[in-house]
Amino acid sequence: MEKDKTKEVLLKTGRFLYEFINGRLYGDSYSIRLLELMERAAAINPFFTLNEITKALRGMAFCLTETEIDTWLANYDEGLFKEKTPKNIGVIMAGNIPMVGWHDMICVLMSGNRFIGKPSSEDAGLTQFFADLLMEIEPELKDRIVFTERLNEVDAVIATGSNNSARFFNYYFGKKPNIIRKNRNSVAIINGDETFDDFNELGKDIFDYFGLGCRNVSKMYVPQGYDFNLFFESIQGYSKIIDHHRYANNYDYNRSILLMKLLPFLDNGFLLVREDTILSSPISVLFYERFENMEHLNELIKNQRENIQCMASKDGYFPGNVAFGMTQFPHLWDYADGVDTLNFLLTLSTE
Repeated sequence: MEKDKTKEVLLKTGRFLYEFINGRLYGDSYSIRLLELMERAAAINPFFTLNEITKALRGMAFCLTETEIDTWLANYDEGLFKEKTPKNIGVIMAGNIPMVGWHDMICVLMSGNRFIGKPSSEDAGLTQFFADLLMEIEPELKDRIVFTERLNEVDAVIATGSNNSARFFNYYFGKKPNIIRKNRNSVAIINGDETFDDFNELGKDIFDYFGLGCRNVSKMYVPQGYDFNLFFESIQGYSKIIDHHRYANNYDYNRSILLMKLLPFLDNGFLLVREDTILSSPISVLFYERFENMEHLNELIKNQRENIQCMASKDGYFPGNVAFGMTQFPHLWDYADGVDTLNFLLTLSTE
């Protein structure tokens, strides 16, 4: 299937998602099915609330527009989109946030290859719905999208998981062309000039998806002597997150651990803020680390660069950063772990 036809499928899908999240399609069969699936997913995975699934759909609709797709594809040699014999690409998807594997799927399809997906049980059928929608729009894709529990006959593998699962993936798929992703986390850089509105936007990066995504901010770098009062005041609007029982259980557990170990921390009743040099913080906990000057900050980031997925700062002022509130809205060309998935797939197709 040629590039233009694949692009049109993605555009139609993006329009459907946009209309759905804006409440304009609730009477059609796919909207009804998606609503039912969202409710079932929320029952299977308590972190997949209707609100969080809608956020994921909004992020997908943000990407599936003509401007986004054209800008994305402009980075690649037009000749690579010619007809070719599809290769079977095994994709092992994570289940930490709703439909986290959809970008790998469209990369496989856009490269002209065949998607062999192994979804996470936590995904509760959401990614399969996305695939069904693509196939409904373009029946030709029915031969190029398959879901399975075992990746037996594949030519290459894209796998996303934890550091532990990455070792497993390397053991089984290390001899095949692969992209194997490990744990990564995102950070925010605070310069002391932030306003109430800035921190309110940063709250989205911290609390969306209950902090479970690799693009969620799990740590802040703050100047020496930084006062957290404005930060706490500004994120008060997210306090209802503590009403979610699974989040509240994590908050109570982590607070108890900190108290038992006599470790200092800040607490506003729904978020625990603690100084630590590591990046990955538990649910309901936000780490911070102090820097003395820009040279020191650059050194801290350099030492952790391989573990950082995304960085955010006020208006995206720091090089390589996005603005507060935008970590969960990556462009199509903002590849996970900085590895160009589409180029990897296009290169396979020319072998």
